[in-house]
Parts: sequence; C-alpha cells; structure tokens
Amino acid sequence: MGSTKMQKAGLVGLGAAVGVLLSLNFSAIADKTAPTPLPVQELRTFSEVFGLIKNNYVESVEDKKLIKEAITGMVSGLDPHSAYFDAPAYKEFRESIQGEFGGLGIEVAMEDGLVKVVSPIEDSPAYKAGLKSGDLVVKLDDTPVKGMSLNDAVKRMRGKPGSSIVLTVWRKGEQAPLTFELKRDVVRVKSVKVKDLEPGYASVRITQFQEKTGENLAAAIHELYKKNGGTMKGIVLDLRNDPGGALDQAVAVSAAFLPKDVLVVYTDGRTEQSKTKLTASREYYLRGGSDDYISKLPEGIKTLPIVVLVNGGSASASEIVAGALQDYKRAVVMGTQTFGKASVQTIEQLPNNTAVKLTTARYYTPNGRSIQAKGIVPDVLVEDPNNPTEAGLKEADLERHLANPNEKPADAKPAPKPDAKISKPEPKPAQTTKPGEEKVDFQMDQALNQLKGLPVILKPQAT
Repeated sequence: MGSTKMQKAGLVGLGAAVGVLLSLNFSAIADKTAPTPLPVQELRTFSEVFGLIKNNYVESVEDKKLIKEAITGMVSGLDPHSAYFDAPAYKEFRESIQGEFGGLGIEVAMEDGLVKVVSPIEDSPAYKAGLKSGDLVVKLDDTPVKGMSLNDAVKRMRGKPGSSIVLTVWRKGEQAPLTFELKRDVVRVKSVKVKDLEPGYASVRITQFQEKTGENLAAAIHELYKKNGGTMKGIVLDLRNDPGGALDQAVAVSAAFLPKDVLVVYTDGRTEQSKTKLTASREYYLRGGSDDYISKLPEGIKTLPIVVLVNGGSASASEIVAGALQDYKRAVVMGTQTFGKASVQTIEQLPNNTAVKLTTARYYTPNGRSIQAKGIVPDVLVEDPNNPTEAGLKEADLERHLANPNEKPADAKPAPKPDAKISKPEPKPAQTTKPGEEKVDFQMDQALNQLKGLPVILKPQAT
C-alpha cells in the first residue's frame, strides 16, 4: 500500500517537474534554438525524491514550496549571478534598478555558503556603518547564514524601514568577528554625484547604473560647463564601489565621452539574441522615443582629459565603461584592479509575477578583451590607504564563477576558500588625517594630479 502511494506521489512529482521544466524551456529558448530532449532518468530520480519528501518528511510540505526550492536550487547552482525571483523578490529587484528600495544597501554574492559583501551602496545604512567590500557575513541576528540561499539571506536583511538587524561579520585582518547593528531604511540611490575639485576640475561619481544614469550624467556635465564659463580642464569619472546595473546606461555613459557610433561593448553567448554589438549610437542607450541627451552635450566633452577611478568594488557596467575608455585611450584608468564580472544577465519574466535572472552571455571590450574573473587592470595603479581590504573580493573568488574564455584552463587559478581560521591582523596603513577630520581621498588627489600634469604618487608614504 505504502509503495503504491509512493508511486502515485512520484508520478505527481514527475508531472510537476516536467511542467516546470517545459515552461522554463519555452520562456528561455522558444523561437531561438531547438530544445534538447529532457533527461528522463534524472527526472525519474527527481520524482522519487519529490515523493519521498511528500510522504516521509517529518512535517508536511506544500507542493508549491518544493517546486519553488527546486527551481531556486537549479538556477543558483549555475553561477553566482543567476537567480530565481519569487513575486516579492522580483518586486524588490525592479525597485532596486529604479533606484529606491528598502533595506541595508549592500550588493552581495554567495561564496561557499556564506554572504560576501561586493560593495556597500553609497549613503546607505551599510555604507554609513562601515561595512566593506570583502566582508563575510556569517550571522543575521542570531541565525547563521551557512545553509541559506542568497535570496533568503537578502530577504532577512530587507524589512520595514526603521527596524533593526545585527550582522556578524568576519573581516580579513581582524582577530575576532565584528558586529554591526543596522537600522533598515528606504535606500534612495542617487546615481550621479558631482563635486568641484578646483576651478575647471570636477569629479563625477556614478554610484550605480540606473534607468536614468545617462540622462543624469548629461545634466551634470551641462551644469559643470555652465558653472565654469563654458569650458572645463578635466573630469575624474569616479566608478569606485559601483556594482554595475543597466547595460544600456553603461553604453550611455561611454557614449558621452567617445566619438559617435564607435563600438562600446559586444556580447557573445549560445543564442543569436545573445550575440550583440553595442555602439555609441542612440538606439543602444535611449529608451523609447526619449530625447537624445548625448548629442546635445558640449562639444568639448569628447576631448576633455578624463581619469577613471576604479577599485575592487567596481563591477559589471562600471567595467564596461572603464574598459571602453581604456581601449580607445580616451581616459587614464587609475586605482586598483576591478571586480572582474564580465557576464550579462537577462531577466525572463514568468507567470505570477516571478522571474529568472539568467546569465546568457559574456561581454568583451572593443579590443576583444574578456575581463571575466580577471578585471580591468588600471593604467596607473594607485593604492587606497582608507580601504586596505577592498581588493580582497573578486569575481574569481566566487564559487561557480564563469571562466575567462581568453585563458587556457591550465592558466586558471582555483578560487580561494574562506579561511576558517582567525587571520592575523595586517599592518594598518599610516593615517593621513587626524581624529575628527575628514578623510583625505588619496586616490582622488592623485587623479587630480594626473589631470594637471603633476607627479602621481602611487603609494601613500608613512609619516
């Protein structure tokens, strides 16, 4: 009798599995490539496990939950950037792209079953509390992170604005875990920020590539030229700790400084739709019938001296911009080596307001460089004394990261695993400011020196 029940449950599970796989198969590759036959033996195994859980697990589990967890595991097992979004998670994802969402303000990735900070978003609760790129989150309140999916961890970190959460963090160079009590807030990410450095010189910081980043950048450039009497001497494009975002906006930012219609980035994947060439042309950065704000920029912006500042928290769209400007020798790239995320994720919307974020292509700089798991190497390597741990986390450190197609397997280094032992504290860099004073931005100072033709100091001197 028990065996018959098990077989019936297994058949139900098999039907559910096939239904899920077929719907995903249709969404992802319909009218693109011919679907391959489904692996019947593996589906039988899946149905048997499904049946075992339905009949023998200590507590009753809904079919919907089992199927959702199966999809989540299937997608998250591909690479660090593919993910399945249920309805609440998909809503939060859309809000984050639009520039406003509730939570702590951390760009994170899963590494060896733990959550690693890729970059804190500027002006967010996490940023103000002092979380840094490379921090390893081991507990959320009293709950260990080990064993959670990335989506589950993100859900726990998000919550009602004003509510609090305690993060326990391992940081390289510290002898004991650090704890941060953070108060959740509505994270409003201002994409473009401008700061005057000296007459004729300014920094333009891009914190994240959002839907209107290109438009906001154009407005900032107009304002700078207006304030400086219609002429500028140089701009520092600050992409440090910018985790990326919308691909078309990376094209827009590049197009602001490059000649019209030149190649900015190209992508290559398995399907024809994933093989694209994106140029500095309006059809690749404008949405709908929007006004072409790039074509109306001051003529001098195309030849204005530029320094692009990057670091280990500069990823994805940031690396596209830095790589394009570097390939055309349009700017001097300065700072430390970037994160190395050179893959493209496509959002496939599914029924019931759910979606899959799926890695569908690798991208390449105009000269054909893949920086996947490698990053952009600056033209001028300048250290950051205020953030000595920022170089600790890279794409190559993440589990299941895509390999760099330009490197032979023998050249690829295995991703280092988080050290379970307590690491010894590293030497602290010399302080450049006195207590209570504003931190000196050493890299920004050197970028300004580069623009002015003054000597650039690569490493701060101890005093």
